[in-house]
Amino acid sequence: MPRLTVVTRAGEERTVDGEAGLSVMEVIKDHGFDEMLAICGGCCSCATCHVHVDPAFLDRLPPMTRDEDDLLDSVDDRAATSRLACQIPFEDALDGLKVQIAPED
Repeated sequence: MPRLTVVTRAGEERTVDGEAGLSVMEVIKDHGFDEMLAICGGCCSCATCHVHVDPAFLDRLPPMTRDEDDLLDSVDDRAATSRLACQIPFEDALDGLKVQIAPED
């Protein structure tokens, strides 16, 4: 089972087991990280699952879609490592992935 390290807005770091086939957003929500709002439920229609991805993993992620890019343009703290967690399929190849939940807009 692949592992995901999540850094909260307060800087607390916790590593959890994630189920391959879920999205990173679902793994985070399933482990009780309440600050991950994910209001749209993973439909890529909001930016409330914004995360900053560890740069070492960026090249392993699927390309960003135009919709995801447009939504990230609406956040205040977009960075080169910004992604929407609902758009990252969690797979065995991402074992050890580290993401930080972005500040709330």
